[in-house]
Parts: sequence; C-alpha cells; structure tokens
Amino acid sequence: MAITGVHTLLYSSEPEALRTLLGDVLGLGHVDDGQDAGWLIFKLPPAELGVHPGETPAHEISLLCDDLDATMAELQAKGVTFLGEPVDEGWGITVKMMLPGDVEMLLYEARHNTAI
Repeated sequence: MAITGVHTLLYSSEPEALRTLLGDVLGLGHVDDGQDAGWLIFKLPPAELGVHPGETPAHEISLLCDDLDATMAELQAKGVTFLGEPVDEGWGITVKMMLPGDVEMLLYEARHNTAI
C-alpha cells in the first residue's frame, strides 16, 4: 500500500472569495480539475498528521509558519482578519484566522518538533 498524499476540503458559503484568498493572498499554486470551471485544487506545503485524545471524533486543519508576527503582519496587509491576539500554548504560538465564508483556521508558529 502506498499513501501518496492528503486531499483536504474547506467548505465555505463564499467559495470564490476563499479560492482567491488561497491563491492570491497565501500564494498557493493550483490546478483546475478540468471537470467544472473554477474548481481549483491547491498545492499545499509539506504536511504532518498528529493524533490527539478527544471525547468525540473530529479533525482540524492548521497552517504552520516560521514567524507568526511577521506572517500575521503580511496577511493583515492583504486583508486577512484574525480572531484575537496570538496565544502562547506552550507547544506553539497560535492565532485563528477568519477566512471567507466564516471558515476559521488556526495559524501557528510551532515550538514542538515537526515531521517536516
């Protein structure tokens, strides 16, 4: 068996605005799946997968950065909204971004060992 990648989905009431943010603001390259015009599939940076204990099944998507303050400043200049101030969680410094269509996503500067 060979796992060749991870396909992640974001659901948004504003898919076009979210696609624009992913491509133009975050600079993620993409392909069009060729079946439906505008259904872009974005290239992601290297990824890792952790497993945490939880009372109910869930999953979460987070974006990692090397310098949270600099990344926030750059993204704010491009119109990205953040929910609150960065929080030192011990394992990393985190902040939530509000993406188009009320999609919340965690952005953090890791202080833990990473697999990437």
